[in-house]
Amino acid sequence: MNEDSRFAEFVAERADALLRYGYVLSGNPHDAADLTQEALIRLHRAWPRVRRKQDPESYIRVIMARLHVSTWRLRRRERLAWELPEEAHLDVFPSEAEQGLWQALEGLPRKQRAVLVLRYYEQLTDEEIAGVLGIARGTVRSHASLALGRLRATVTRSTSAKGSL
Repeated sequence: MNEDSRFAEFVAERADALLRYGYVLSGNPHDAADLTQEALIRLHRAWPRVRRKQDPESYIRVIMARLHVSTWRLRRRERLAWELPEEAHLDVFPSEAEQGLWQALEGLPRKQRAVLVLRYYEQLTDEEIAGVLGIARGTVRSHASLALGRLRATVTRSTSAKGSL
C-alpha cells in the first residue's frame, strides 16, 4: 500500500471527526471546513514523516488548534457577516441552553476558546494544551480562568434577563 492510499484512507476515516473538531474550535461551519481543509493539506505534505514517527490524528489536531489561534492575526480587524438563512438548521445542538452556551463561546477571544475546547472537549492537560498552542502553562491556566469567568457572567446575565421577563 503506497503513502497516498494510506493518506486517502486516513482522510476517509477521520474527515467527519476532524470537521466536528474544527466546528468546536471555530464555532462556525464555514471556518471549520476551511480549518479542516488547510490542516489536511499540511498533513499531506508531512505525511511520510508523520506516518513513521507519530500518530497522524494528534498531529492534525495540533495543526488545527494552531491554525485556529493564528487566524486572529490575519482577521483581527475584519469581521465577516452574512444574511442569516430564513430557516434555522440546528441538527447538532438543538436545546436552547446549549445554543446559549455556543453563543457565549463565540464571544470569547480565540485563545480562550481554544483553551476551553482543548481542556473540556479534547480533555488535554494544561501541559498538553501549552504544547499545542505554543504558550506557557501559566498562560493556559490564565486563559481558562478568564474564559470561564466570562462564561459564568454571560450565563448569569442571560438567566437573570429571562427571569425578569
